Amino acid sequence: MSKASQLGVGRFGGGARPVSARRQAVAAATGVPTEGVAPPTELPPQRISLNPDNPRSSLGDLTDLAGSLQTHGQKQAITVMNRDAYIKANPERETDLEPDTTHVVIDGSSRLAAAREAGLTTIKVMVSDDQGANSEELLESALVANIHRQDLSELDEARALQRLLAIHGSQTALAKRLHRSQGWVSQRLSLLSLTPELQARIGEEPIDLLRAVGSKPPEQQQTVLEALKQERARKDAEKQGRKRKKQAKTDAPATQAAEKADGYYGVIEGDGSDESSTPSPRREAADDPARTGEGAPTLPVQSTAAEATAGGGERQPKRFPYEDGESAAMYLIRKMPPDEFDKMLDELIKHRESRAVSAG
Repeated sequence: MSKASQLGVGRFGGGARPVSARRQAVAAATGVPTEGVAPPTELPPQRISLNPDNPRSSLGDLTDLAGSLQTHGQKQAITVMNRDAYIKANPERETDLEPDTTHVVIDGSSRLAAAREAGLTTIKVMVSDDQGANSEELLESALVANIHRQDLSELDEARALQRLLAIHGSQTALAKRLHRSQGWVSQRLSLLSLTPELQARIGEEPIDLLRAVGSKPPEQQQTVLEALKQERARKDAEKQGRKRKKQAKTDAPATQAAEKADGYYGVIEGDGSDESSTPSPRREAADDPARTGEGAPTLPVQSTAAEATAGGGERQPKRFPYEDGESAAMYLIRKMPPDEFDKMLDELIKHRESRAVSAG
């Protein structure tokens, strides 16, 4: 006897299965052979019944999923049970199954429905008749699959957990079965205690706050929710304030550099037309056409330190920083009207180009 024969067929198939009388009847009715045939890896979507116990109350809009299946193909197989195995675990559900089907979907109802909508001729499947010996275990299998994919709406998840709670007897036992904390179970079940008005706002209000008020008496829930929202808004405002302060500290060096440039210059030295003052050598150079070029505009001249303190020792306003090009540029960027700044920039570019030509 081979090792495979000794071990038997695994959970997900891989070998031929004994054929029950029910499956033989299904085979005769549908024309699908079953005897001595390994579990299929693909099936026509019409041969698979939707699960009457799917924890999702609505499959939603399947347009995008159907389009993806058409364009990119099916990436993950759906999990199905043989119809007779499902009915054995759920005898009361036999009449709820779609007629002329050989299997029942356990995990992948949306993909099955989308495959039908897309008109696919086959869909990839993984056959597993060991999903559960009864309807409760089947529900648990479907719920766990959806939870791990975060594929259920909040209320559908809560309703499914409530059904499982009735089976397992306590939140602690259910949490252990699902490998979650008791608090996780309790928070989700709390949605079922919300008033109908607040349940209708699931998806509009923060879900964690709705779960928090679910444990309150119905007449207090709205008031508590508003108080929690106000408290969250206050904390968010404080957080934003701290973030702005931190950013301000980060930007401080650049701000200080700008303030340094701006601090020069309450006034700019005059244009040299004041005949009463004694011209400095640099002013004489600025006024000399032979040095500046015929017709060149006269520019303000930076005073020396001695000139700045002349006249009774009073400290004079700082003059324009001709010796510091970066600070001068910063000052003009901040102070000069944009149109005038563009004119000045054009003149500077012309001057640089003419200087380059002269040097060449």
